[in-house]
Amino acid sequence: MMTARRIAATALLISLAAAPLARAQTRDLASPDGRRRVTAVEARTPITVDGRLDEAVWREAVPAGGFVQAEPREGEPASEATDVRVAFDAEAIYLGVYCHDGEPGALIVNDIRKDFAPADQDAFEVIFDTFADRRNGFVFVTNPQGAKADTQIANEGRDVNTSWDAVWTVEARTVEDGWTAEIRIPFKTLRFESGDGRIWGINFARRIRRKNEIDYWAPVPRAYSIYRASLDGNLLGLPDLRQGRNLRVKPFVTASSTRGTGQSRFDGDAAAGLDLKYGVTPALTLDLTLKPDFAQVEADEQQVNLTRFSLFYPEKREFFLENAGIFYFGDIPRNTRATIRFRPPEEELLLFFSRRIGLTDDGEQIPIVAGGRLTGLAGGFGVGAMTIQTEALGDAPSTNYTVLRARRDFLRNSDVGAVFLQRQSTRAGDSNRVGGLDANFRFLGALSVNSFLTKSSTPGAEGSEWAGKGSVGWEDNALHLQYSLLSIGDGFQDDIGFVRRTGIRKHFVDSGFRMRPQALRRHSFREVHPHARFNYYTDLSNVKVTRNDHIATSVYLENGTVFEVSVNPKFERITDPFAIRRTVTIPPGDYGWNEYLFLLESDHSRTLSASIRYTTGGFWSGTQQTANLAMTFKPSYRLLVDVGLQRNAIRLRTPDAHFVTTLLQARTSYSFSTKMFLDSLLQYNADLHQFSANVRFNVIHRPLSDLYVVYNEQQITNGELPAGRALIVKYSHMVSF
Repeated sequence: MMTARRIAATALLISLAAAPLARAQTRDLASPDGRRRVTAVEARTPITVDGRLDEAVWREAVPAGGFVQAEPREGEPASEATDVRVAFDAEAIYLGVYCHDGEPGALIVNDIRKDFAPADQDAFEVIFDTFADRRNGFVFVTNPQGAKADTQIANEGRDVNTSWDAVWTVEARTVEDGWTAEIRIPFKTLRFESGDGRIWGINFARRIRRKNEIDYWAPVPRAYSIYRASLDGNLLGLPDLRQGRNLRVKPFVTASSTRGTGQSRFDGDAAAGLDLKYGVTPALTLDLTLKPDFAQVEADEQQVNLTRFSLFYPEKREFFLENAGIFYFGDIPRNTRATIRFRPPEEELLLFFSRRIGLTDDGEQIPIVAGGRLTGLAGGFGVGAMTIQTEALGDAPSTNYTVLRARRDFLRNSDVGAVFLQRQSTRAGDSNRVGGLDANFRFLGALSVNSFLTKSSTPGAEGSEWAGKGSVGWEDNALHLQYSLLSIGDGFQDDIGFVRRTGIRKHFVDSGFRMRPQALRRHSFREVHPHARFNYYTDLSNVKVTRNDHIATSVYLENGTVFEVSVNPKFERITDPFAIRRTVTIPPGDYGWNEYLFLLESDHSRTLSASIRYTTGGFWSGTQQTANLAMTFKPSYRLLVDVGLQRNAIRLRTPDAHFVTTLLQARTSYSFSTKMFLDSLLQYNADLHQFSANVRFNVIHRPLSDLYVVYNEQQITNGELPAGRALIVKYSHMVSF
């Protein structure tokens, strides 16, 4: 027998499904500025977040509907209706989401892990631009199983922080004609200015994965994503909101037993620390940390380095990731529309790179005594201030790292700013300072002009300590074109940044066309993308030292499969020999060769999918056969198994210069629920005869509060040294005031 609650819920769902008049009304609702609008309704009775949409407020709220496609047919009505209602009470904002679907049995859900990838499954996304500055925002994502992903974006996606974590609640369920979700986001989670009648920017997106379809409430061209905050609609109806004291205190304790590689005994250790977050003003947040510990952070994926330059590893530590966008200064990330697994990072210079703090070049932790960060808006400026103090470790002295950043928005979508960075140790004369100015402009929606100029100051430095860049680009649905000039002096030094090389000028040209002829679309082809990139490096005397070009055609299929073929001409001038391997050295001289590349990314929404990158052709004085292969198996949304192989077979025209490197990686993830996970990363580097394992068990026992049990192992397989092993337990408990 149906309970009264279920009868009410069923009746409400029927009424929501049969509300074409309400949906028709929303299509014509526009604000005076021409943007679409939705009005939040006050909930006068409690809302139970269970995904049922059976509260009275969902009958009162006028839905935001009339979604339109960005993919596959931009501007056409969505193939399935979506209705979103917005409500609030004194503590939180709520969304009631109804994703209608004529084939609910065909919904694709293949992941419920925290911060899952929405591109590979059915999903719903919302962005809140709480200051209505049309630049920055908070993004919340869920799927039909109620998984959670949250992201903080700055400057319309120039910086995307997927590791930002927020306190919020969601429940979802499948119904007869689609799926529904209820989302609760406490006001304490967001930053905003108080005042009655405030307007927030807002937009909604829905992915219907079996059709590879992306729909938006406020239309977004297919060249961009929901991060394009300048295209948001308006959220009206909010009262004079208050965040309260907005104080979060998060103490944690850790215990570990560790044996280093080659050692014979285990050493036990225990520690405690504290993280504190305080809303100084509604728009300004202070973060403090005491004795932070990052033992729960996933291990870095190993890389094989066959270049002259240091490798780039991403930041993964929570304290450095939150609000990281305000400190962003440097190369503008390229807009890529497909997830390419083996695409190498292209950062040439990042003025602030937080991995330089509290980590050695090998990724080992340097103890941090304490740190503080102040970020937000003050006096019309976006501001950021960070200071970190590390302990002395071995021969390395105790060191302070300070970063100051200010940015002023002007016009519709432009900004200017300044940055200052300092590394100062307790050792006399051991310091480094960098100051810089940047300016970023966007016109006509697709034209962008970006520039920066910086100067370093280091005792004893020789040569030019200046670095700067100018860039102009155009990007719309059919055409992308960019030119930039980067110059880095031979004496430029940035101890809190990532600088791939100094003493160079780099000319960069990027061009391409995105074509969608109907004749091809009838055969399951969505887009053909011929493109070319040219990287031309000279020394400071304008003598060519490097050329790295890429001439390619990419093809996108309707189901999400991508493949690409390319030729990559290269040139290197070497003045000093460098070791490409312990026993192989590249002598000075001029080298030119062509690489030929094939790349494939199959449909990752399938149970079994593949990523392939195969390179053949020249390599310095010889040849190469390089293969990157990965297979991903997702039999259910709980289990993921991913196995990867990288193999480099190199033959050079020098005696004994033939070698093969092999790197194996296996990643498994099992989700017991949306709050309990088991992850492992196993790696074997045959070149170094090194095996490593990182296994993490995580329980989110309450919002932003975790229990971690981590096991690490590292061993050298061609010797008899005891393996290095560590077992770490970390418990944190967040209390909000």
